[in-house]
Amino acid sequence: MFFLCVNLPFLVFQEMLKDVVRTKTYQNVIYRNKFLFQNKVVLDVGAGTGILSLFCAKAGAAHVYANYLIVTVVTVLKGKIEEIELPVAKVDIIISEWMGYFLLFENMLNTVLYARDKWLVDDRVVLPDEASLYLTAIEDAEYKDDKIEFWNNVYGFDMSCIKKQAMMEPLVDTVDQKQIVTNCHLLKTMDISKMVPGDASFTTPFKLITVRDDYIHAFVAYFNVSFTKCHKLMGFSTGPRSRATHWKQTVLYLEDVLTICEGETIIGSMTVAPNKKNPRDVDIMVKYSLSGRRCVVSRVQFYKMR
Repeated sequence: MFFLCVNLPFLVFQEMLKDVVRTKTYQNVIYRNKFLFQNKVVLDVGAGTGILSLFCAKAGAAHVYANYLIVTVVTVLKGKIEEIELPVAKVDIIISEWMGYFLLFENMLNTVLYARDKWLVDDRVVLPDEASLYLTAIEDAEYKDDKIEFWNNVYGFDMSCIKKQAMMEPLVDTVDQKQIVTNCHLLKTMDISKMVPGDASFTTPFKLITVRDDYIHAFVAYFNVSFTKCHKLMGFSTGPRSRATHWKQTVLYLEDVLTICEGETIIGSMTVAPNKKNPRDVDIMVKYSLSGRRCVVSRVQFYKMR
């Protein structure tokens, strides 16, 4: 196995390791599917603490290249994947936790795709091999008032000019499932074994159907991850109805407060693209409209994940 380290604060590493959903899912995928790993050469992209590398070694991988560990089947290999050379021509498996907040913020997807095209054998076993991005909507009056409307009166001063900037910054936080007021819509599914780097930029339509009379203050995005090469389909969700992960959910506050009645439909589209100056950042554009009994609105909003 080849181990590629990323430099992050130790508290970040600890947070990821304590994310039981994330860590136990990878552990179960590896230990319950040892047929994928036994006597195989595996490339761990962005390995951090090396926990995935250790799981693979214990599952019977032929060799491990890691930058913090030197044991029987582990060797040091450190550097950017685009700059290093592996001591073998091909690897059998690529494993990575490449996902970022909102799936694509500060992600390592392009690094995984680079490694896949350069070193992976033709049958292309990438773990995980599928990721799906979803959208829903929530009532969130209390938090929006605290985060956004706060700028209307700051100790007696009108700082509302800051509101627009605050509105453009998505909030990464854990959403209470009781706040959800629409269905969940699948925005995008990525097949990591087949996609190319440009596929991380996309425009996709969505339709959200309200499930009760209420208000909408924000859209919420989250993602699911799947390991389809296992004996049995495995994976996890970062959605608000699932056990919390360190990715949490991404909240996109709306300039409007939408007054909704049960069964009404919000239609729109979302455009996602890496920022041109910093590809690890994400630019998001959301178009949405509602023609309801109590509310009629049509708007375009822009968000920047920095």
